[in-house]
Parts: sequence; C-alpha cells; structure tokens
Amino acid sequence: MSQLAASKRPRRTRKRGLGTGLFLSLPVLSWALYDFANTIFSSNIVTIFFPLYLQQVLGGDARMDQIASTFISYANAASGVLLVIFTPLLGVWMDRTGRKKAFLAPFALAAILFTFLMGFTAYTDSSASLVGLPLSVIMVLLFFTAAKFFYNSSLLFYDNMLPDIASGPQLPLISGFGVAVGYMGTLMGLVVYGIVGSRDYPLAFILTAALFLLFSLPILLMYKEKPAPPMIGASGERKSFFSGYRDIYETFKEAKQHKALFIFMIAYFFFNDAVATAIAMMSVYATAVMGFSAGQFILLYLVATVCAIIGSYVFGHITRRVGSKTASGLVALVLIAALVLAAAAFSSAVFWGAACLYGVAMGSLWVTSRTMIVELSPVEKRGQFFGLFAFSGKLSSVLGPLVYGTVTWVLAGYGTWASRAALLSLVVMTIAGLIALLKVPYVKPEEEMTV
Repeated sequence: MSQLAASKRPRRTRKRGLGTGLFLSLPVLSWALYDFANTIFSSNIVTIFFPLYLQQVLGGDARMDQIASTFISYANAASGVLLVIFTPLLGVWMDRTGRKKAFLAPFALAAILFTFLMGFTAYTDSSASLVGLPLSVIMVLLFFTAAKFFYNSSLLFYDNMLPDIASGPQLPLISGFGVAVGYMGTLMGLVVYGIVGSRDYPLAFILTAALFLLFSLPILLMYKEKPAPPMIGASGERKSFFSGYRDIYETFKEAKQHKALFIFMIAYFFFNDAVATAIAMMSVYATAVMGFSAGQFILLYLVATVCAIIGSYVFGHITRRVGSKTASGLVALVLIAALVLAAAAFSSAVFWGAACLYGVAMGSLWVTSRTMIVELSPVEKRGQFFGLFAFSGKLSSVLGPLVYGTVTWVLAGYGTWASRAALLSLVVMTIAGLIALLKVPYVKPEEEMTV
C-alpha cells in the first residue's frame, strides 16, 4: 500500500542548470563580459561624450543646440543606413559558415579603432572647413558613423551566441545576466568622466576605446566556439556572399509564413526606434532642455543605469514566469510612461523619475526581445532570422533619428519646444509597437523539468 501511495504522490522536480555556477562558467562569463565591454562604448560614445562634444563645438544658444541635436541624429541615422545594407547579409554569412566568434572579433576591433580615431582627429588643429563645419568635426562625425556601424554589427554575432550557451529556462536568465553585466560596464565607463571632466571630450573617446579593448579580451581570447556545420544550398554548393541579398528576400518571405515572428519584428521595429533614439539624444536633451550640467547628467545617467541593471535582472525572471510576450508588453508600457514624463517635465524631479523608468525599459527590452526571437525562430534558420531581427532594429535606427533630427531642425526657432515635440514622436512609435505586439500569436514554452 505504501508503494501504491508513493506511486501516486506527485514527483518533486527541479530546474536543470539554473544554479549560480551556470553564470560563473567560462562560456557564459566571457560572453557576458563582451556585453560589459560594448556597453562602455554605447554609453560613453553614443549617449554621453559624442553628443556633448558636438554640443560643445556647434551649440551655444537655444537654436544652435537644436542644430547640434540634428547633426547627432543624422550621424546615428547614417550608421543605421549602413546597418540596413549589410546586417541581413551578415546573418546569412553566419549560417553559411557556422562561425560567430570569427566574425565578432574583427568587427569589435574595427569599432575600437574608429573610436580611437574619433579622439585623435578631434585633437587635430586645422583651419580647414567643409560645408560650414571644421574638417576635424566632419571627420569625427564620419568616424563615429563607422564605429557605431561596426559596434552594432558585432552584436549580431554576439546575440546569436546565446543559444550556444543556454537553452530552455536558462535562456531568459542568461540573457538577463548578460544585460545586467553590460550595464555594470556602463558604471565602469563613467570612470572616464572623472578623468576628463566637462571639457576634454577627445580624451574620453581614446580612453573609451582602451576600455572597450580591455574587456573584449575574454571573449576574443578565452571563449571557445562550438563547431557548427556550415549551411549550404539545396544543390550542395556554397553560394557567394553577395547572393545573400536574394537569400534575405527569401528569408523575408519565409518569415511572413511564421506569423508570430514576423509581427514581433514589426513590434520590435517601433520599440527599438524609441529606445535607440532616446539613448542617442538623452544627454543633449538633459543639458539643453532641462538645464543639467554635464556632471549632473552623468549622475542622472548613473542612476538610470542602476535602474537598467535592476530592470534587466528582474525582467529576466518576469519573462521566465509570464512569457516573453507579456513581459515585452510591460516593458513597452514603462517606456511610454518614461517618454511622456520626460517630454512634459519642467522640473528636475519629474525628469529624474522619467530617467529611472527609462532605465528600466532600456535594460529590459534586450532581455525580452532576445528571448522572444529565440523562442519564435526555427533552430535551423535562427541565424537568418536573427539577421532579420537585427535588420528590423537597424532599420528603425534610421527612421527614429531621422524623424527626431528633422523635427528639431524644422522647429529649431522654437528653442527647447523642438526637442519636446521630437521626444513625443517616440511615444507614438512605441504605441504602434505595442499594438503590433498584441497581435503576436504566442504560447509560453514549457520549462524543461527532471526528477
């Protein structure tokens, strides 16, 4: 009878591979440290020092601050154009070769090189000018465009390493861990401000390049890539790289057959549109619109980064509990609240609250979106669909800055109201993404269990 009772008693289960040792394993730790490294670039260059540098050399009054915002937006849009052209090909190339780290390394090193050249060029003293701008400023704009292109391209290979080191219920946790470690990289990057202060922004470019290189070394030197067989065509012959345009078109048509995946890419397009544009413009908005000093903005950004770290970790668990679709919807609502508060803020207290909410949304978006794209993608097409996923995000990195920059350009005569109107355009885009997300067919995957 005791054996019969025991046979009817529910079996106790436990999650597989979810202990702290998972996060400290060499593959996971070296992978996460690249998030640490590249986030130093993202925060220091894209968000802080490049916008402050342009405001320093081009700004000066309410109207010229808006013009500086326009150049910042258009430089980001130019980088996005390059990403739109090349990112889909890189995903196909990755699938054909079965290699990821081999491509991540040169793209990361190129981003580091162009970041260094930004600082070197900004230090040059020349009276030459072009289209009314000092030649050194134009070269910094071009090097920034190249650095951001290579930085973002490296993330395609980096993101696609996630299913190599995690599976099942590990996915959202490892994704959240990587993002949290990445935002701790932001804290390291802020050390640069303590060295350069509010004036020597070219030195900030050079120091950021050095930190980017230093913390990229673990993945470059210690990460052991799992061998994967290259994918070949039906005829058994390897196609040329440039035939990837045709392949991407075919992948796009195939993605349309995966309704959930296709609709989510549309949603992510709008979400990333808002997040990426706000990241690029937040320092100039805080200083030119809200009247923050560079030091006050650094403190604000520090607090927002802590919120991003907490948000990414918490949303890793939320995603695992409620599923990536519901979690993505919650992130969108937080983002809308943050943008509305920032656009309507006339006191520093309200803007602080908006920055904290934005930090939560910024950190959490990568957790929920990376998890959802893995869940919705067929394993054999994951690289190509990650390419399309990146394409969706990078296409938005063109539209968002173009819209923002055009609004500030057209309304420059209205001073700070131009930036407030531009920020509200991001609210409209986020709402559009939320509407698309609600239409995604989604069933939360069952967690893997064992006795």
